Amino acid sequence: MLVLARKLNESIVIGDNIIIKVIAIEKGVVKIGIEAPSDITILRSELIADVTELNIAASKEIKSESVTLLSKILRR
Repeated sequence: MLVLARKLNESIVIGDNIIIKVIAIEKGVVKIGIEAPSDITILRSELIADVTELNIAASKEIKSESVTLLSKILRR
């Protein structure tokens, strides 16, 4: 992991087309702006963790009888 210190309005450039800029620093919270091509997905890591947790929980709720029934229906 590369760790860099940045001040207000300073930026980091990743590759040729991603810019991360420190927009504001208020009450211990750093606000950043990210400029990237629209084909690049940008997600907060806690959202990925939440969705992963929900998917695991949902998969545990499925009964094997339901899977067997669904399999029979799909074969028709």
